Amino acid sequence: MQLRPRGVWNLRAGVRDGRPASSFKILIAGCVMVLAGCASMEPPATSDHNMHSATVASPVMADAPAGFSSSRIAPAPRASGRRLDAPLAMQTPDDGLEPRTVDLTVQPADIWTRIRRGFAVPNIDTALVKEWENFYASRPDYIQRTAERAGKYLYYIVEEIDQRGMPTELALLPFVESSYDPWALSRSQASGLWQFIPATGRGFNLKQDWWRDERRDPIASTRAAMDYLQYLFDFHGDWHLALASYNWGEGSVKRAIDKNTARGLPTDYLSLDMPDETRNYIPKLQAIKNIIANPAAYNIALPAIENQPYFVTITKSRNIDVKLAAQLAEMPLEEFKALNPSFNRGVILGSHEPTLLLPADRISIFEANLRAYSGSLSSWHTHELGRGETLTSVAKKYGTSVATLRRANGLGSRSRVGAGDILMVPTSRQAEPTLVASAGPTPVRAVADNNSRAKKKVHVRTHKVRKGETLSSIARQYGTSIEQLRSLNRIKGSALAVGRTLQIPGRV
Repeated sequence: MQLRPRGVWNLRAGVRDGRPASSFKILIAGCVMVLAGCASMEPPATSDHNMHSATVASPVMADAPAGFSSSRIAPAPRASGRRLDAPLAMQTPDDGLEPRTVDLTVQPADIWTRIRRGFAVPNIDTALVKEWENFYASRPDYIQRTAERAGKYLYYIVEEIDQRGMPTELALLPFVESSYDPWALSRSQASGLWQFIPATGRGFNLKQDWWRDERRDPIASTRAAMDYLQYLFDFHGDWHLALASYNWGEGSVKRAIDKNTARGLPTDYLSLDMPDETRNYIPKLQAIKNIIANPAAYNIALPAIENQPYFVTITKSRNIDVKLAAQLAEMPLEEFKALNPSFNRGVILGSHEPTLLLPADRISIFEANLRAYSGSLSSWHTHELGRGETLTSVAKKYGTSVATLRRANGLGSRSRVGAGDILMVPTSRQAEPTLVASAGPTPVRAVADNNSRAKKKVHVRTHKVRKGETLSSIARQYGTSIEQLRSLNRIKGSALAVGRTLQIPGRV
């Protein structure tokens, strides 16, 4: 996909930098209403229902340990662009004090103000918007938890959006899509922050195999989502239709437009005949936008999130166990996984040259511990089966058992493997045979074995879901993982019904 140069007018679509021309003119005027720490936006009344700075990575660190290279995602110098035409704006505070001049070329200290300044999707004011405002406003704990989760990813996402000259409302889309849970999985198998289904993910080069699922990777999936949204906007020339297409599919939206055209009816988003999910989709986003714009009006307090990079990227070329990586960074395992949720197995393959994400304040600790670590970084070998090789021959070669290989690779008694398949092989008898970071896809030739006797026995407790609780909060409460809760309770997505009794895994 070819993107337009920044600052260039597209007369065909009537847009500048991916925004409608009229919206751009409104943007500067709208900035007048933005306060230093909180925008002023009155909640819309009920009516009848019916991208300046770029992410810059520093050079590879000279003292990075062998097999690793690191780069820091840091704020870039301000560049000229669409919002610098009028760098000074008069802002009138709500408390009746004298207006003050705000320099819009200076980055705000917090991410929420930066997001508010980049709003550019035209607002809608419908009864559905009011319904969703009331829904979210009555659940301040949910907004708080979701915003806290978002804090890990927002800076990177907003940087990506600003670099492309796209509306910053798009940074709020994962509120609607996944509640900013990178492990979110829908009934249609849509996964990750941006909820890509497998086919669409592959279409945007998100790798999905036994080892990793880049639909859950914060960097890869964000880039793919922005590519997709830019394509949809170029296709329709309208952000509401682009967002509806992200939810329903551009073909479905185009057919709805053609249907209205044939009938002589308007073809804007609010005039189209669409499924309930899509009809509610943009009102949900608008409601979240209204709340973020003026949280005090809804009695909601957003967590403080600095307009600074949260994570640092490290590219590695050696195998490393997930648990060990977390230990070297001196991070809780679940927190490490939240930044690196794309890895399906308990070992991260160096041959994939993956990018690890670590909090910015953990990178020096990780590198120091890595240099001081004298043991093996992984308790696993990877072995690609050659022609004629079997599980028995591989087990004999490495001095392990077929049963161990089956457990380590999620293979049932009826599973078949062949040339080209890659096996995880423990490097010692002390290696855990079930190091699996998350429930990922099985090997190509694997057949599920529901009668496997290799499952560990666990003591099970129960927990009744209370209002506002999530899989993440329950997992933290009991010191378990989201994956274990999903597996034990056969939960595919993230939604939890209040009053549901969950089984909680305990220690053996």
